[in-house]
Amino acid sequence: MITENYDVSIASSERAALLENLAEAGRRHSDATVMLHSAIAQRFELTATDLKALGFLDRLGALTAGEIAQHTGLATASVTSLIDRLEKRGFVRRVRDQKDRRKVFVEIDREKTEPIARVYARFGKTFESLSEGLDAVALKVILTYLRRATDRAHTLTREISGEEM
Repeated sequence: MITENYDVSIASSERAALLENLAEAGRRHSDATVMLHSAIAQRFELTATDLKALGFLDRLGALTAGEIAQHTGLATASVTSLIDRLEKRGFVRRVRDQKDRRKVFVEIDREKTEPIARVYARFGKTFESLSEGLDAVALKVILTYLRRATDRAHTLTREISGEEM
């Protein structure tokens, strides 16, 4: 745990207030992020889930339907519908594995998704300035928290999707 440069001996009431403020800031950040991604998705006539699936394929490369299900936390039936929608629009294609013809990968069509990539690149520059003035310790604390929150969100998504209930 990163605590070396922080006074961790705060009063329990101060800690409770900080946690309450953090929870509220987290909710507001989540709301703003969902609305941003929904607006981007709407601009390209996609659902937010479709857009996020394209993001996984962009970052991770070709994936099987099962791997997409693991990364998104969606049920496999939902992933099949998602792939069908994206393939119909030309954003992805199904490609058989050359070594195991039973295995099918879903790969992104970078030419078709280039307009989406340009939007994200533009907004990415806006967010880069957020780290100005933060030292390495502060950045490590934020990174630790974001990684933990992401892991927790993935777990909850799988639970809600019925895979761990």
